[in-house]
Amino acid sequence: MNWFFEFPKWFDIDAEIIDRAVRNFAVFASGPLNAVKTGLNAMVNFINLILDHIPWPLLILLVVFLGWRSGKKLRHGIVYGTLLFLIGAAGLWPLMNVTLSVVLASVFWALLLGVPIGILMSGSDRANNVMRPILDTMQTMPVFVYLIPALLLFGTGNASGVIATVIYAIVPVIRLTSLGIRQVDKEVVEAAVSFGSTRWQTLKKVQIPQAMPTIMTGVNQTLMMAMAMVVTTSMIGVRGLGMEVLNAVNRIEIGRGLIAGTSVVILAVILDRLAQSVTPDQNKQDSEDGGTE
Repeated sequence: MNWFFEFPKWFDIDAEIIDRAVRNFAVFASGPLNAVKTGLNAMVNFINLILDHIPWPLLILLVVFLGWRSGKKLRHGIVYGTLLFLIGAAGLWPLMNVTLSVVLASVFWALLLGVPIGILMSGSDRANNVMRPILDTMQTMPVFVYLIPALLLFGTGNASGVIATVIYAIVPVIRLTSLGIRQVDKEVVEAAVSFGSTRWQTLKKVQIPQAMPTIMTGVNQTLMMAMAMVVTTSMIGVRGLGMEVLNAVNRIEIGRGLIAGTSVVILAVILDRLAQSVTPDQNKQDSEDGGTE
């Protein structure tokens, strides 16, 4: 009766075929892949160079100012500035700059690719039907799987980390951009069209502004998912706070890992609060529009 309890194996899948195909593609497309790798490394290094040349007191004061403007309360800015100061006081300021460089580069490319795809999905049911299963797969795929093709195609380093992070973090901004535009009141869109607006003018002047709160929520979620990927990408050679956490895990240094992990959390919280501060308040926007009318 073993056959009744043990599922029979019907297919003998040779996983090495996939490995050889990816390796052969990496060799065949080595020129373009190296160009992409060089460009991404240069972008991360440029952002890191800018951050390294910003005096740390100035950066902390900037965070305090932005925190004060976001919450309209000075204590919010002081708390954010103090938390940022603690990262530097722990000796992790240079590593924080590296992590922030990788995150900013990844978010830039995720938004540059994700927002247009979301706009395309919002206006085409066919594109939406094609992209939905792809996005579902990307969102449910284990994060470590993203590291394998990035490592095979681009080797170790920041470029691979940016590629893996973009693939992992791009889904929210695509989904919420499409959702936000689709949820715009159809009567508003029809009114714009009736007054002679073209499809592009309606999208630019009506749909995107109305959907901006939802789109900015997607931007915020993309930023947070990029931060969540920091520690994982350290496994393929991305420097920064994630590498500090990985070294602590490998050496079973609990204190070192706790300090580095807390620094990642602090940086994520600050970026989250500052990103939320630029998200327009839908209720406030609606009241202003009603007052204008």
